[in-house]
Amino acid sequence: EERRLLAISLVLVGYLTFTIVDSCAKWLISHGLPSSQVVFIRYAGQLLIVSALFLPSRGLDLLRTRSLKLELIRGLCLLGSTVFNFWAISYLPLTVIASITFTMPLMLCALSVPFLGETVGWRRWLAIGMGFVGVLVIVQPGSEAFDPAVILSLISALFTALYFLMTRKLAGVDSTTTQQFYAGLVATLCIAPVLLGGWIWPVDAAGWFAFAMIGCAALVGHQLLTTAHRFAPASALAPFGYVQIIYM
Repeated sequence: EERRLLAISLVLVGYLTFTIVDSCAKWLISHGLPSSQVVFIRYAGQLLIVSALFLPSRGLDLLRTRSLKLELIRGLCLLGSTVFNFWAISYLPLTVIASITFTMPLMLCALSVPFLGETVGWRRWLAIGMGFVGVLVIVQPGSEAFDPAVILSLISALFTALYFLMTRKLAGVDSTTTQQFYAGLVATLCIAPVLLGGWIWPVDAAGWFAFAMIGCAALVGHQLLTTAHRFAPASALAPFGYVQIIYM
């Protein structure tokens, strides 16, 4: 169904919740929690909340998918995006990470043409190009101010673009809650073996708040963006990702 204004509104709120996720991750990592553990908290929290909210009412229907392959690929893309993003957070300020992540709309629009068969007009390319120029101003490639950790954010942006492509492909195939269940399940199972070496708990109230919020905010954000991609092409929603720099 084509409802672009609704989709844009959902995306704008969704990116606000992603800013909460990144802020919580930055807080937890800067206070001594390993980035791998923060990734696990983020996805295990999402999986637990989705299961608690929807398993009682939907039962095994929550697990039924008409495209398990796409669900697994989508989950792995989301995991890759988060791992490289949280890794970059260890070295870079959030505002710089947000700016670098804005290469994602350019990647998404470019990939949506061959993968989804979407048409990208010159106005959209112009808007994305202007945003990308802003990214170059902040990153300053080739200068002494350039930080190699920028590459981590670029890889994260590529995985994010692929994740949104898979989300668009699954629109109308599986429900949003089923998509969130598999995204949480795939990432939780993949990252769990890394944590066998030990576990560190938060030590203060702020840490516990971030610990609890990261999974909740991630679930809400992905629910909003997954729903948005049912109502508008991925390339049409991509430029609105630039609003996250204001939130950051």
